[in-house]
Amino acid sequence: MIEIPSDLHKDLVPLAFLLGNWAGAGVHDFPGSEKCNFGQEVAFTHDGRDFLEYRSHTWVLDNDGNKVRPLESEHGYWRVDADRKVEVTMTRDDGVIEIWYGELADKKPQIDLVTDAVARTASSQPYTGGKRLYGYVKSDLMWVGEKQTPEVELRPYMSAHLKKVVTPEEVERWAKALPDDMPDDGIAFFK
Repeated sequence: MIEIPSDLHKDLVPLAFLLGNWAGAGVHDFPGSEKCNFGQEVAFTHDGRDFLEYRSHTWVLDNDGNKVRPLESEHGYWRVDADRKVEVTMTRDDGVIEIWYGELADKKPQIDLVTDAVARTASSQPYTGGKRLYGYVKSDLMWVGEKQTPEVELRPYMSAHLKKVVTPEEVERWAKALPDDMPDDGIAFFK
């Protein structure tokens, strides 16, 4: 279910499907790096202004699904204009700053992004750009990222399947919003 908060800036309504806290797992595979499964926590929040704040933390998982060590972290800001064009500024923990542009798909919650500009610190690994695809599928958030370096052509390197994290406060708010005439046994509700 996609909720649109009453205090969400009107320009951000097309991005409302991203809002919330998400958690899940994915696969990381890029030449020169360790191939691994990873866990991920993502938050898309807003404060009433015309952007979403984005935070992502990933960590390597062992074969039993336990956290081994941090993989990478990102922090950024997402905007969308009246023509459904999306712009993202992002800072990564490895010393890379990116500007991404893309657009929302027509009539579905999907965003295609491509890097427009990349700045790197002297200590960061070689990186020249990337692509990302985000989609809201059956109430889950899925994404795939591609990247390229001077030595490696553009190719997929990370993808994840994330589930919405529901807080006790959200459950309480939803429970209070249920109609007063719900059947006592709950079964009749589904007939």
